[in-house]
Amino acid sequence: MGTLSFANVTLRAHLALLLAMFIWGSSFIALKIAVNDLAPMIVVFMRMSIGALAFLVVWPWLRHGFNYQTGDWKYLLGMALFEPCLYFIFEAKALQYTSAGQAGMITAMLPLLTAIAAFFILRERSHWRQWLGFAVAVAGVVWMTVTGEDDDQAPNAALGNFLELLAMCSAVGYTLMVKHLTRRYSAFFLTALQSFVGSVFFLPLALASDWPETISTHTAGLLVYLGLVVTLGAYGLYNYSLTYLKATVAAGYTNLLPAFTLLFSMALLGERLTWGQWIAIGMVFIGVYLSQERRRKRKDELSSPEAPPPVTG
Repeated sequence: MGTLSFANVTLRAHLALLLAMFIWGSSFIALKIAVNDLAPMIVVFMRMSIGALAFLVVWPWLRHGFNYQTGDWKYLLGMALFEPCLYFIFEAKALQYTSAGQAGMITAMLPLLTAIAAFFILRERSHWRQWLGFAVAVAGVVWMTVTGEDDDQAPNAALGNFLELLAMCSAVGYTLMVKHLTRRYSAFFLTALQSFVGSVFFLPLALASDWPETISTHTAGLLVYLGLVVTLGAYGLYNYSLTYLKATVAAGYTNLLPAFTLLFSMALLGERLTWGQWIAIGMVFIGVYLSQERRRKRKDELSSPEAPPPVTG
């Protein structure tokens, strides 16, 4: 009976992870549609504000994950600066110019970029296979960009993909900060802090944008989905899974994000890729695989067991 119960709990944890990746993958589509109806900074501000309100409701449980120590303000401020501030500035603008599918594929490079940053900043040694994987993935992203044709979903794919790459660089800075902070702060608390800081940071940018006379029910629903379901729901599922599964198992599931995003973009937005782009996508995944194979035993060096992945979409 005990074995069966453990198996059921483990299965639920895996299903929670799968659903979390499903939600995060869909967030690119929701954001892509929303920025077509509203100015990007308005969308991000509304998302952050809705998320902050949601975290206020569960604050009695969040405050137990707070253990401030002198000097932590630098890491907390740096984390919030990288994400959500810089991250969403780049990503919201990126989705004005590139397709959700291409933007989602670029997120596959996050582990590689993090490893490269660790090499230069933390002086961690890297194997030649990791550098090869990085080169292959970069070549794949470049190929995916140059072989695509500008259309309604990607009016300027080159610019959009470059902005999304800058968003991933911001996510790298966030990841390195979180590595230190999750020793004393829960993942939920750090996510809540991001929402509160994001609401304040994006308020003046939203006020400076052109507001429509009315916001459609459809767009309002997307904002609620981004602020509530994606921000709170996906992180809740992710953290539930970490209660029963190793962090390395959870990290492996993040490789599904680009695939989910691509499937959503094709099904809901009608995006179509050329054969050259499909080959380029394969190169991105091969590059990610090459870079991760050697680091399997050292993955925990870059992330705490409770470290939340960067907020995507």
